[in-house]
Amino acid sequence: MVRVAVIDKDYCKPSKCNLECIRFCPVNRSKKKKAVDLAEDKSRAIIYEDNCVGCGICVKKCPFNAISIVNLPDELEKILIHRYGVNGFKLYGLPTPQLGSVLGVIGQNGAGKTTSIKILSGQLKPNMGRQDVEPGWDEIIRTFRGTELQAYLSKLASGTIRAVVKPQYIEAARRVLKGAVRDLLMKVDERGVLKEVVQALAMEKLLDKKVNELSGGELQKMLIAAVLLKQANAYFFDEPCSYLDIKERLRIARAIAEFTKPSENYVVIVEHDLMILDYITDNVVVIYGEPGVFGIASKPYSTKAGINHYLKGYLPAENMRIRDEEVKFKIIVKTDVKREATYPLISWDNIVFMYPSGFRLFVESGEVYSGEVVTICGPNGIGKTTFIKILSGELKPESGNIIIMPSSVSIKPQEVSPKIFSEETVAANLRAASQQALDPTSWLYVELVKRLKLNKLLERRVDELSGGELQKLAVAYTLAKEADLYFLDEPSAYLDVEERIAVARTIRRVVEEKGKAAIVVEHDLLLQTYVGDKVMVFWGEPAVEGKSTKPLDPSIGFNMLLKYLDITVRRDPETWRPRINKPGSVLEREQKAVGKYFAMDII
Repeated sequence: MVRVAVIDKDYCKPSKCNLECIRFCPVNRSKKKKAVDLAEDKSRAIIYEDNCVGCGICVKKCPFNAISIVNLPDELEKILIHRYGVNGFKLYGLPTPQLGSVLGVIGQNGAGKTTSIKILSGQLKPNMGRQDVEPGWDEIIRTFRGTELQAYLSKLASGTIRAVVKPQYIEAARRVLKGAVRDLLMKVDERGVLKEVVQALAMEKLLDKKVNELSGGELQKMLIAAVLLKQANAYFFDEPCSYLDIKERLRIARAIAEFTKPSENYVVIVEHDLMILDYITDNVVVIYGEPGVFGIASKPYSTKAGINHYLKGYLPAENMRIRDEEVKFKIIVKTDVKREATYPLISWDNIVFMYPSGFRLFVESGEVYSGEVVTICGPNGIGKTTFIKILSGELKPESGNIIIMPSSVSIKPQEVSPKIFSEETVAANLRAASQQALDPTSWLYVELVKRLKLNKLLERRVDELSGGELQKLAVAYTLAKEADLYFLDEPSAYLDVEERIAVARTIRRVVEEKGKAAIVVEHDLLLQTYVGDKVMVFWGEPAVEGKSTKPLDPSIGFNMLLKYLDITVRRDPETWRPRINKPGSVLEREQKAVGKYFAMDII
């Protein structure tokens, strides 16, 4: 066995603790040798893995949860690709891009997906885990002799491959890029297809805008367009669906398939929306492990098999279980909803709302009962967030009333930042929401803290959290409060697949346990089918006019949405997850012929 000890530099704070890791280490106390010590600059601790006995005492004693120690099989060291310094993250193996097919990469945040892309695109030279002498390309390539990855890395080392990358974090582009969108795209148009790409991504109205005026979704589309305009033979897209609604996700999926020419080039996509990943890729690699500690790239699977194995939590080619629970998607027909009263928790008339800018919103009358989760879907700029503000009493409609108003509501806003929290630390905010949230014997602690993995973050300051950590805290903070109705606006933003599933289960459990209700705005259609009892569909012209149905049965509501999007969806027979049919396929033609865009009937 090989011992991997990782110390998170952001969490380790020797100046603010009593050096428990050093003081309590049994190897250190034996005074024969040292397993834990301070770095020369005293900024953090260092664990000498050869001397560590793996007792785990330092892991438990560290007040900041900065230490992780795991034991891995020796044979993994043969495929060690990269390590980020002493006591840093380790990556084993790499996804293998292939000509003629689009490769998808899935896995948890912090498991090595972005690192893999940096290596495959030539942005990062792998060090094979060595910190003293940098290995040469010949040694790196020999590690993969006899595999397709050997041929790819040989081309990369020789400069034969020209790679272009759409980065994961697009906010940095706003700080670096200046000027109008049109000018920037014209500068990078090496293929002479600017007009075609702009049309395919529906960017005509964005061309005259300055970069600092773009929304998150508009900036995402601009960066995708820039990648598609480059003349390259390896295209990498790191989370291209972030900030985009379901309509735009389908649009960019089609554009990527059209302009990257996978039959001639290498195309790799990292994405957490499994429906879009399934729609656009031919093969899938699962990167599994312990986030922030180590990651292992699986063998490539066909897209259908790879996603199903991932959801089942077992990879047969590796004989590896990566999750305790299997995830199954199904339409839940609720026949035992506990309705202690004969009236709904909230009810509204036909609503008409107008902004001074001229945007109009029309919503059919409806109601939500206790024990129900109602999801809201539709394009951006169509009035979904406005509707939540109307129901919560923040906005007053031009006509129509809230007939039954819940006595209390709890809202998770669309934009999550440290400013929405009143306390400095994660623990203090959860305690302010509910004392039960921090009681280890409470079911609320299990659902909100353990399931969402906030237990390691309790002492962290809110302004130190990443986007995904802030999102999970916002969800937990909202659901911990006592309320009749919970509003959650885009709770899956910044989250990986595992975290999205955890959030969906948490919402479901809290609503059922408390006997309350939730309204969830979400763009991830797969997540909606997992958590929702009913669905409200919004459509219209963004920023001009929006219309919405009342809460509908999912089979009816999603059928309306998919007809509007002009796509058909079937259910996978193994996991019951929704899958988008390929354009022009036999299944698509058959479903459209009978008007069944959402074929998700229970078997």
